[in-house]
Amino acid sequence: MPTNQIFKYETKRQNLFLRVAKGHFATCNTHSNYYIDVVAQKSRMSEAKAVADALCEQLRHDTVVDTVLCLDGTEVIGAYLAESLTAADFSNMNAHKSIYVVTPESVGTSQLLFRDNIVPMIAGKHVLILAVSVSTGRTVQAAIEAVQYYGGEVSAVSSIFATVTECSGYPVKSVFDPTDLPDYGTYPAAECPLCKAGKKLDALINCHGFSKL
Repeated sequence: MPTNQIFKYETKRQNLFLRVAKGHFATCNTHSNYYIDVVAQKSRMSEAKAVADALCEQLRHDTVVDTVLCLDGTEVIGAYLAESLTAADFSNMNAHKSIYVVTPESVGTSQLLFRDNIVPMIAGKHVLILAVSVSTGRTVQAAIEAVQYYGGEVSAVSSIFATVTECSGYPVKSVFDPTDLPDYGTYPAAECPLCKAGKKLDALINCHGFSKL
């Protein structure tokens, strides 16, 4: 990042990293003191597979999965996750004993929909929601509501990074959490201590990356 150095924290697993920059960042909903860079994990095959394998281990024993619903551009991770779950002889309920990987369409700012040819991959299926991060939970909440509206059953929520362990009563399982960044903070814009201290924003961030200010 131009104004903030990206730090790369290695883990015990090959190709599994946490990349962050510290500063003052804003999403459309919140401010935070860290930018968590997941672009490589969504785009680079070896890192996407490492994330998928880590998530698969968390889901292996108690989660039924028929469909992986990919949010925030996580389709590459979703494909590897489906492959890992299938290789693990995962329990699924659909007739083909396979796992679907789908992406919703957005209507407006929060409503999600599925086209008629995608609905059979949701209706009557156990759906795992895959996101980049879960903090406020608004995006995931919209996905949960969409799955329920179209007749699916949410199995769990998985993400690369999460600050919560549940969303709307469903467990959230992540590769990284605030224990990996003990001083991580996220705040409503009106309550942001960095703003109150007069620190200017470094960048606007979302699931696609950052835009320097």
